[in-house]
Amino acid sequence: MSEKLRIREAILVEGRYDVNTVRQLVDTVVLETGGFRIFNDYDRLQLIRRIASARGLIILTDSDGAGFVIRNYLKGALQKEQVKQAYIPDISGKEARKRKNSKEGKLGVEGMRPDVLRKALLDAGATILDGEKKDSGLKTWISKADFVSYGLSGGQGSAERRKKLLNQLALPEHMTANALLEYINAVSDRETLESLLKNL
Repeated sequence: MSEKLRIREAILVEGRYDVNTVRQLVDTVVLETGGFRIFNDYDRLQLIRRIASARGLIILTDSDGAGFVIRNYLKGALQKEQVKQAYIPDISGKEARKRKNSKEGKLGVEGMRPDVLRKALLDAGATILDGEKKDSGLKTWISKADFVSYGLSGGQGSAERRKKLLNQLALPEHMTANALLEYINAVSDRETLESLLKNL
C-alpha cells in the first residue's frame, strides 16, 4: 500500500463508510454530511464552515444525483474560495456490503479504488504537505479517550465543562462531544486545547 496523502484541506464526504474508505488514503480530517441530514443540521453546517475557513475543504460526494444535490447545496452554503471540488467517475457496480445496486447502479466513494480517489483529490488541487513532521504525520490526533481524560466527555460535570469550552471557542453550545472533537482535530492541537482547559 502506498503512503498516505498528507493534505492540508479537510475532506467532506457523505457517510461513514465513505469516511472509512478515505481515511485509509489520506492523513487529514475527514468529515461527513450525514447524507441529506446536512440540510437540517445547522450546527454541523457551522462546524463545516469553521473548518473550511481554517484549513480549506475538499467536497467529495458520490457521482449520482443525490451526491450532486448535496454538493450543490454546499456550494451555496460555503465560501467559494475556501472549497475545492473532487469528482469520482461514473463506474457501474455495487459496494461489497450492499445487497443490491444503488438507484443509479453506480459505485459511490466507498466503492472506489484508492488510485481513483487519489487522482480525484489531486485533480481537485489538494494541497499536498511534504517534508514537515514526516515521521509523526500532521500532528498527534486527540481521541475520544483523551476527551474523557480531559473531563469533556463521559463523566460528571463533563457537559458543563464542554459548554464552557464551546463558549471560549465561540461555537454553538449544543454541539456534541464528537463534533467538538472533530473541530479541535481539524483546526487546533493538543497544546492549545490543554491551554484553554487550564483557563476554564
